[in-house]
Amino acid sequence: MKKSVFVLALIFGMNFPVDSSALETANELLKRVDSKLMPESYEAYRRLINEEPNGKKKEYTFFTLKKGTDKVALLYLAPASEKGRSTLRLGENMWLFIPNVNKPVRITSLQSVVGGVFNNADIMAVEYSAEYDAEYDSETSKERILNLKAKNKTVTYDKLKMWITKNGEYLRKVECYGSSGVLIKTLEFKDDKSFGGGIFRPSVIETHSPLYKDYRSTIIYEKIRAKKIQPEAFTLPFMGRLKEFQ
Repeated sequence: MKKSVFVLALIFGMNFPVDSSALETANELLKRVDSKLMPESYEAYRRLINEEPNGKKKEYTFFTLKKGTDKVALLYLAPASEKGRSTLRLGENMWLFIPNVNKPVRITSLQSVVGGVFNNADIMAVEYSAEYDAEYDSETSKERILNLKAKNKTVTYDKLKMWITKNGEYLRKVECYGSSGVLIKTLEFKDDKSFGGGIFRPSVIETHSPLYKDYRSTIIYEKIRAKKIQPEAFTLPFMGRLKEFQ
């Protein structure tokens, strides 16, 4: 009977229940996805492109440092008007540093300091397994689908729905929902690429939202490298000195 359901699902492109008895738990799979996306401690160079419905584009270049499950520091390299700005994430707390102001100011995860569809939590993302508990939803012929529930109310999105390749190696899509159940945005993970050092992952993340019709934002990873990072990089006094870590 189970085999017949599987064959029918393949023929009609349907999702079908996951037989999780022979699989790792959903939370174990989520941790494996996290480990494939990034090393525990790393530096990265990324470009972010915001596209508006009228065709106008704005592009940013970031240098990013991350350590553990809750620390992210980001330095703006371009455009020239934004160069030297930095943001810091410690758990759910975030700050923005502007050179002319020379003082960190608090920002929220749902804000976007660069405009576009990505918010601050998306740009300074931490491990999914640090913020969410997972359970199996269903599967297609190529992917397993997880439902993720936020571990507490400070997490930016209350629920996520996540598509992962069946070998458990690569993330393909994440839908982000608010506590009311409204779809806030969709993230699509594309163009798998080797960055050296055993890092092989999607190099492009595109996002769109029903709340921002015809807007699109894209993050492109140019370089990723595992790196030991001094704790000072993730402190408020060093937000104006992140360039020293390049």
